[in-house]
Amino acid sequence: MSLHQNLTAGALALPQPYLLFLGDTVERGFAKTALGLRDWAPEKCVGELALPGAAVTTGLPPMTPAQAYAQGARALVIGVANAGGVIPQSWRASLVEALEAGLDIVAGMHTRLSDIPELRETAALLGRRLIDIRVPPAQIPVATGRKRTGKRLLTVGTDCALGKKYTALALARAFAQRGVASDFRATGQTGIMIAGGGMPMDAVVSDFEAGAAEMLSPDAAPDHWDLIEGQGSLAHPAYAAVSLGLLHGSQPDVFVVCHEPGRTDMLGTAGYQVATVEEIIDLTLALGRRTNPNIRCGGFSFNTSALEDAEAADVMRRESERLGLPVADPVRGGPAFDALVESCLA
Repeated sequence: MSLHQNLTAGALALPQPYLLFLGDTVERGFAKTALGLRDWAPEKCVGELALPGAAVTTGLPPMTPAQAYAQGARALVIGVANAGGVIPQSWRASLVEALEAGLDIVAGMHTRLSDIPELRETAALLGRRLIDIRVPPAQIPVATGRKRTGKRLLTVGTDCALGKKYTALALARAFAQRGVASDFRATGQTGIMIAGGGMPMDAVVSDFEAGAAEMLSPDAAPDHWDLIEGQGSLAHPAYAAVSLGLLHGSQPDVFVVCHEPGRTDMLGTAGYQVATVEEIIDLTLALGRRTNPNIRCGGFSFNTSALEDAEAADVMRRESERLGLPVADPVRGGPAFDALVESCLA
């Protein structure tokens, strides 16, 4: 059977723990669902399943579906977010094997699990569930642009898949540790699986994008913060539309620019250079002021995972001095991240 969740109606009741499916992925950026679950919900993950040719790993033990079921897994999660959100033919035998081993399947792809005959038929025969996360709720309203109560922070990026989700999650944790009333608001499939609810923004019809963002982050107490996971990039030739709708609808008081030093080409779009942080600041301020005239930049989140400790620290220090705002890596934490948190709350 197929299960489409109403993502704003409460927590998701997903079968856990998970076997993380990596397919035959060779681009680390496309495995962000598996990597995000490993980093932010490790207690829910028992192992990984990769196909021949895969060049990405979560570092979790490799397992067959049967082995994972014996270790307690109750669902296989498709941990890949490839271009177009498709489920290729080369994956399907392994997905059928997972159903036969006793696992339900959870996916955040644009392709619906129940639209694949062999999955639909096997699930029906065995009583397994096919759970699609990337399904927006019905009757999303058109945005009103009305200013809502409460405070909001949005993570924006110079490209896709470089740390917007991690930054929002890390800031939400830091706000909570400081006693600040706050909620993480998920806008992509991985965040939704971690948080247990949210809005799959890139599956919303364009006319309703801003309305979906308003729905995701409703009126709140004056001192309450919503930490909203960003999507795409305002400069991306393919995904800027979802970024703009999210920006207008979320009406952020503060935004944090996410960037990966050393990345030159935009993910999935050969020939387009990654935007500079200055370009993203200018775009976000110019477009964001339409629904929140008081929007400001709180600082920068750098993904320095490709750099050694000393080089990362030097890059962030120099960029902070040049830009005049805190620059931090939320995974590395430390005083630089504390400064970013304080700048956002100021």
